[in-house]
This record gives sequence, C-alpha cells and structure tokens, in this order.
Amino acid sequence: MGTRQTKGGLADRAPGAAPAARRERPDFWASLLPRAGDKAGPPPYHRRVGMARELLRMVRQGRRDEAGSLLQHLRQDLGMESTSLDDVLYRYASFRNLVDPITHDLIISLARYIHCPKPEGDALGAMEKLCRQLAYHLSPHSQWRRHRGLVKRKPQACLKAVLAGSPLDNTVDLSGIPLTSRDLERVSSYLQRCGEQVDSVELGFTGLTDDMVLQLLPALSTLPRLTTLALNGNRLTRALLRDLTDTLKDPSKFPNVTWIDLGNNVDIFSLPQPFLLSLRKRSPKQGHLPTILELGESPGCVEEAWDGTVGQEDPAGDHEAPHKDLEDREPVGPAQT
Repeated sequence: MGTRQTKGGLADRAPGAAPAARRERPDFWASLLPRAGDKAGPPPYHRRVGMARELLRMVRQGRRDEAGSLLQHLRQDLGMESTSLDDVLYRYASFRNLVDPITHDLIISLARYIHCPKPEGDALGAMEKLCRQLAYHLSPHSQWRRHRGLVKRKPQACLKAVLAGSPLDNTVDLSGIPLTSRDLERVSSYLQRCGEQVDSVELGFTGLTDDMVLQLLPALSTLPRLTTLALNGNRLTRALLRDLTDTLKDPSKFPNVTWIDLGNNVDIFSLPQPFLLSLRKRSPKQGHLPTILELGESPGCVEEAWDGTVGQEDPAGDHEAPHKDLEDREPVGPAQT
C-alpha cells in the first residue's frame, strides 16, 4: 500500500518537487506503523491521527483510490478487520456498541463518501469535515479543552492543581495529562482521601500501560460511588481485560460502576462477554449498556472468545450520526463507550 500511495503522491507535485517527495514519503509511512516490542513508544492514537490527517490531504488532492486504501488500513488498525464495506457495515456493527461508537460512525461515513460518491452537494467539504472530526476525536485535544486554565502549564503543575482540592463536580479529571508510575502513587493517595466524593475518573490520553492501570486498580475498585471510568487513548492491551473482568466478579469491587471506556487503545477492539455481563448485573436499569445476546442470536460472530456477544443499544447514548450533530463545530466530544 505504501508504494502505491508514494507513486500517487508524486503525480500531484511539480516535477522539481518529485525527488523530495520520494525521500519523505517512505519515512511518513514508516512512522505510521507500530514497532514490534516498542512498549515505551507513543500511544496508538498518534499513528491513527497521522493517518486521518493524511487521508484528509489525499481527499483534497483528489486521490480517492489511495484515500480508500488508507481508510482500509485505518479500519484494520482500529479493529474493523474486514476489507469489504458491506462487512464493516453489517458484520462488525457490534464494534460501535462495544468500544467506540463515534469512531465507528465517522469511519463508516468516510467509507460511504469514498466508495459511493454522490455528485450533488459539497461532497469534498463533507469529507474534509469528517476527516477533521476523526482526527480530533482520536486525539486528546477535546480533553485539553476541559483544563482551560491548566493547558499552558507543565504536566506536573496540572496534576498538582487537579489533586489540590475536592473533586470538581465529583469528577477526577486527569485526561490529557501525561502520568508516570510515581504520579499514580499521588493519584492513589488522593482517591483514598477523597474517594467518598468521586463519581467519575477520567484517565484518557494519559499514557497508561497495563501495569500502570494494575497499579491504580486497588484504589479505583474501592471507590464506593464511582460510576464511569475512562481509560481511552492509552497503551492498553487485551491482556488487561482479564484482570478487569476478574475484578468485576468480586461484588465488593467497583460496586456502582456502569461503564469503563477502553476505546482507542492498542488492540482492545471488543469486550469479553463476562466483562459486559458483570457490568449489566451491577446496573440492570441502565439502558445505555450493551445488550448481551445469547449464542446464535447475533447476525454475525465477532472473532473473540465471547461468542455471540453483540450490542444492540448504543452505550454512548444517541450518536447515530455524530457528524450531523456537530454540523456547526469541529470538535467531536469524547465517547463514553
């Protein structure tokens, strides 16, 4: 795919610029690929945002075929494995309910514009808006907006400010602030001290790894009022799901949690059935939780150990068409998935 896109890129440049393009393009594509064993590297959202921005550039240059190939690569990186648009629309429909409905809807809308172009209206403008929304949603920019007065400070100053007083609106919001293992010790102490007031903990885009979440898990799981936990946009893997599922089996842990956001991580593309069942038992009246179907009831089989688990309801609320809801503004809000 990289070679085909490199050639396409040269066609849109002036003859004098071709040599520079040949030197730069391979480096760009190499930067998008994950490095095996590079656990200390940047979180996956860096790569995905890069692909969304490159997709926007291709769309503006009229390179529709290459944009389609890049979108396919992005879909696969996000766990939507199929190369067929029909399969993505129907077979992997559960993806939007189990992990990240906003990303799913933006990807599907882009695929429709690329593969089924409509002559009427400003199709190019619509595609550009979708690309910008996708890049925004997959990055921590929306999280930074919450820390308006803290954005220009250093991470340690931001952390100190958030942990200085009582949780604002009963929420511990550290999203977008890079955390270290030592920082997590301070966070744990804070949660133990103010835990009775905490309803929500936001840890999206903080650079967390599996080990760091396990370090924080004892403090998080004992919060008596915690309902939502956001862990999106980090470097978490499916190995963590077993620990979270085992923790949820203990009724004394996470007594009031209704959802844990695990979207936009390394390879968590779907959630195991025991995990979802545990959440359902804790909040049976919560209509925004995924519906667990029995084996044989689902229209397609998701390729995980939780056979036949397909969500029918949107755990993030009504996000059927996020790009329509945000017609007059660029940012797409963080998904509670």
